[in-house]
Amino acid sequence: MTFSEALTILKQGGEVARAGWNGKGMFLKLQRPDAKSFMTKPYIYLTTADFNRIPWLASQTDLLAEDWTSVPF
Repeated sequence: MTFSEALTILKQGGEVARAGWNGKGMFLKLQRPDAKSFMTKPYIYLTTADFNRIPWLASQTDLLAEDWTSVPF
């Protein structure tokens, strides 16, 4: 699927990943801050292969890729 389709899944509360990523188990999720959050706007984070969560910024390769997949909950 394209990044546009993956973004729709993120906005619906789902998780997505790229088949081309090297680390197994890595995925993206959209965080919507609540009243107790330090962040005030929604943002996308990456859960790494070793289960750390870090901010994610799309590369041009990510945006143009067509190997995005939905991750089952």
